[in-house]
Amino acid sequence: MDDLQYLDEASFLLWHRLVTAVDQLPLLLVTTCRPVPRRREVLELRAALGRRGHPLLMVEPLGADEAAAMLSGLVGEVGAGVVDRLRELAMGNPLYLRELADAVRRNNAVGAGEVELPTSFAEALTGRLRVVPEGSAEILRMAALLGGRFAVTELAVLMRRSAAELVLGLQDALAAGIVVDTGGQMAFRHPLIRQALYDGMSAALRAALHREAAQALAVSGAGALRVAEQLLASGQPGDAWARGWLAGTATALAAHAPEVAIELLCRDVDQTLVEDEHGEILLVVLAWVLLGVGRHDDAVVRARQGLAAATRTGHRAEMYFVLVRALFSLGRNTEAVEAVRRALSRTDLPVAWRARLLVSLAMFQRAGEGDVDAAEITARQALNLAESVGDSFATAYALTVRWLNQSIRRDHLGALTSIDRALEVLRGGPDHADLHAYAQDGRIFSLQNLGRWPEAAAALRQEREDTAHRSTGTRLGVTAAVLLYWLGEWGDALAELDPNHLDVVGFTYSGLREPGPSLLWHGVAALIAARQDNRDTAREHLRTGGAVPITTIGDRENRDFLVAAQCVVLEQDGDPRAAMTTLAGMLLDRRPGEMSLIHQWLPDLVRLATELDERDTVRAALAACRIEAEAETTPGRAAAAVLRCQGLAEADPAPLRAAVQRYRDTGPAIELAATLEDLAAVLAARGDLAEARQALHEAVTHYGGFGADWDIRRAEGRLREHGVRRGVRGRRAPREVSGWAALTPTELRIADLVADGQSTPGIAAGLFLSPRTVQTHISHILGKLGVRGRVEIAREVFRRRAG
Repeated sequence: MDDLQYLDEASFLLWHRLVTAVDQLPLLLVTTCRPVPRRREVLELRAALGRRGHPLLMVEPLGADEAAAMLSGLVGEVGAGVVDRLRELAMGNPLYLRELADAVRRNNAVGAGEVELPTSFAEALTGRLRVVPEGSAEILRMAALLGGRFAVTELAVLMRRSAAELVLGLQDALAAGIVVDTGGQMAFRHPLIRQALYDGMSAALRAALHREAAQALAVSGAGALRVAEQLLASGQPGDAWARGWLAGTATALAAHAPEVAIELLCRDVDQTLVEDEHGEILLVVLAWVLLGVGRHDDAVVRARQGLAAATRTGHRAEMYFVLVRALFSLGRNTEAVEAVRRALSRTDLPVAWRARLLVSLAMFQRAGEGDVDAAEITARQALNLAESVGDSFATAYALTVRWLNQSIRRDHLGALTSIDRALEVLRGGPDHADLHAYAQDGRIFSLQNLGRWPEAAAALRQEREDTAHRSTGTRLGVTAAVLLYWLGEWGDALAELDPNHLDVVGFTYSGLREPGPSLLWHGVAALIAARQDNRDTAREHLRTGGAVPITTIGDRENRDFLVAAQCVVLEQDGDPRAAMTTLAGMLLDRRPGEMSLIHQWLPDLVRLATELDERDTVRAALAACRIEAEAETTPGRAAAAVLRCQGLAEADPAPLRAAVQRYRDTGPAIELAATLEDLAAVLAARGDLAEARQALHEAVTHYGGFGADWDIRRAEGRLREHGVRRGVRGRRAPREVSGWAALTPTELRIADLVADGQSTPGIAAGLFLSPRTVQTHISHILGKLGVRGRVEIAREVFRRRAG
């Protein structure tokens, strides 16, 4: 007897009598039953079977590997997308899997991702609706339009009925096991049932219902994404209402679901006339969205299409701006400059957009031609125009370009003043989240260059706190990681560099932010891995980062950590000469208009060249560092780097002692440790062994706090040849990789907060971290403690406290 759960009462009674007769009759009874719907008669029968000792077999769904093997036997070679889709639909049911595999074979859909249910199979699935009243079945058919999951309020809007009127029908569907309650929403228990219900409606009817559902949901105040999903599902270009809704909502939609916005916009722009009421607006928004998600080639095409179709001067100006930004991002600087000059030659250009385009021209003059003087003159012109019309975006944009020019000239105090002005302007105007983040990056950068490390760390915390209160937050992952690298907080830096954070920067209207400095991302990660002696990880980042093309001046500026990491690996491989040559090639070849802060790597070059007795390279590096220091209008990091280079080049401990004192007073911790190592080496060579041993011990202590195992071995090796050892007997204990001792200070704090019952957002707010960074830390905690969830973390914390 199959499908025991659907038997009527008389059949149950008969089956129960047969069960009681099996001890007297030569009778074998076999029945199958699903766990839902849960019926009293089924439960009673199972209890009776148990009392009599009859066997009960629980059949589990096929696992992923079993399902894949079964599909391979039924269909042969299939595309990965088809396998995943079939497994998702079948949910481990071998009968469903076989039926779906047959459908794939019949429809020759081996390489496609869509699977159409066989008519007989769909009828068998929808036949399950016979266990619920017709009213419930109608509710389920309409719910199928909303997807696998749906809110009762949405269903009520779609059916133009109150939620109370749907209660009985949904309860019947729940009792029959067709849908399940997932908390805030309801969901079809099996996706095949939902698909069968959906396929049971004609395509024309589905399209009309989706269109009606979109408008009803929009009127009810549903989220833009839910409305957009209904418009997409209709498969038709939007009518007047849909196009008007999209024109007014696409920018906000793109902030959360850019690809959905792009698909809707492309469909409406390509299949209808641009000349209608909303067509020009849709084309403008499409170009902005493409720019925002980094699809620069497509943005160029749509911007040019928008320029050809634009009838309003404002739209034309926007399309020029998108065009020049996209061309610049593609490294097509000459075309970008031609486009911006063509735009500026127009007499009908609005003043605000003229200012914005002038700022773009200033950027190109610096980045493409290396002409900082011309870029400064243009930026000042743009600033005057922007302030004359009170355009906050153009004003702040011009100030950030001035900040960049001043930073290149090493006027870090002036740069800080400009960037603070930009942030003040942005705080009083509309929310340009991307430009705000760029300016905040710049402020942290300037504070670092001035050697004001505590203020830089405070600025990072402040930005995170501000982001938590803004509706459009931005991540400072790479900026934070660089700062944390120099502060020696490498565990936290690596959490910021978690691969799961490498998603595309969300759409923002100004279109300023690029998809992310992947060169710098891989460079910081590689350098930390190399110095912690995780060489395989370092090499993987070097391979990935090395494959990124260097096309813009920004790429050159972001490659320094990657080159520094490559040099560490070369030195680890026993080839210090190659390390020196590689480092010298980057540091002594800075181009006009390039920001690169070569002074932060020059001491390493001097060290390598001194050990190899390459005096010409030593002199060149020292001279380059002095030029950097002399360019600083306010003594900053380069001034301290000169002291270190001078002490190494001249084997003089006095400048090194001065540098050590400076780093003790202001930081950063990384440069303090490295300078102590250099001081120890110079002192040892002069015979001052006691002081050398003391400096070495302090350097190694700092390195141990960072987990810099390679630096410890290098430092001890440099001193060993002079007979200097730290005075510690026995081998140094290896760095812990598991257990409480392996947790970083931040991870220990987070573990305590988890045990105290705080949520991830709550922990993030309290520690001024992003929620995803906190989640990365929690993942690390789970791995190091060997536990499986937050409850087990809490249990381990309580045990530790009790101990």
